Amino acid sequence: MKVNRRNFLRQTGLIAATPLIINQLWSCTPSSKTEEKTTDSTATSSIISEPSVKDFGLQLWTVQKEMALDPKGTLKALASYGYKQIESFQGEKGVFWGMTAKEFKTYMDELGMNIISTHCNPEYTMKKETEKEFGKLVDDAASIGMKYLINPFLGSLKTADEWKKAAEGLNRQGEMAAKAGLRVAYHNHNFEFKKFADGTMPEVILLEGTDPKLVDFEMDIFWVVKAGENPEEWLKKYNNRFKLCHIKDLYKDEKVAELRKNKNEVMILDDVSASCDLGTGKIDFAKILSTSKANGIEYFIVEQERFDNTTPLKAVEADANYMKKLVFA
Repeated sequence: MKVNRRNFLRQTGLIAATPLIINQLWSCTPSSKTEEKTTDSTATSSIISEPSVKDFGLQLWTVQKEMALDPKGTLKALASYGYKQIESFQGEKGVFWGMTAKEFKTYMDELGMNIISTHCNPEYTMKKETEKEFGKLVDDAASIGMKYLINPFLGSLKTADEWKKAAEGLNRQGEMAAKAGLRVAYHNHNFEFKKFADGTMPEVILLEGTDPKLVDFEMDIFWVVKAGENPEEWLKKYNNRFKLCHIKDLYKDEKVAELRKNKNEVMILDDVSASCDLGTGKIDFAKILSTSKANGIEYFIVEQERFDNTTPLKAVEADANYMKKLVFA
């Protein structure tokens, strides 16, 4: 059964009875080339010693099942692949995966990694009565030097007024976080770019209804492209509002068309994603990320949600190898 981010707060039963064997994590090798695999000479080069992004991160949603089975072993594997930063998410074991904030930070230090941010419960934005719980997360995050607490999903909102209330909620969260030296941000999907009958758009409502001193944004480049929008135009128009980005590739149109021949794929492609190993899809990261960095993006976080003919660990290793060679156009 496919698990999607939209209901992860309700479907986080990822507990397994037996831990992963660490050796299995370490034995993972880069995923083999598929029929979609191509080499983009403008984006990567094996002879370039200095990549454009030296410290890149991973959203742990990508390896959610592996983290549930063996958090420390999985994080150790990620460090071995070259990931320097981590973005967590709020599942059944919490954003620190059964550890206290300080225990998690200590282990990150041992691995040479840093937890930059986490996705957290969207209800913190919409329900003021959750302030105490959010405040506890703020304190924990601040105690270990995290930078961002991020709302990952507001897909249940249906009207412009509801999105305006969300903007108010983000400002409220931003005020709480700012007192502890943290920032709040919002992570988009594709539905934020669908206009209402009056011409307003959820993403614009949030961008223009939140205080830049309190609230930033995390651009999921995959979803912006999937919505039919140009990421570079948004980055330039709202310069310095997007501070983090998700680097997630999208299958080429012909591959998606091929997959659609299987009726069981339609819901998966439309409701979840058609993501693939970095460099094998249609997104020109060398160009977009160059614009991203020039317009305020500070954190570059890899994410993948689909794994054809591979495993999450093999995929994230391949993604890391891509990032190590990525040179901005």
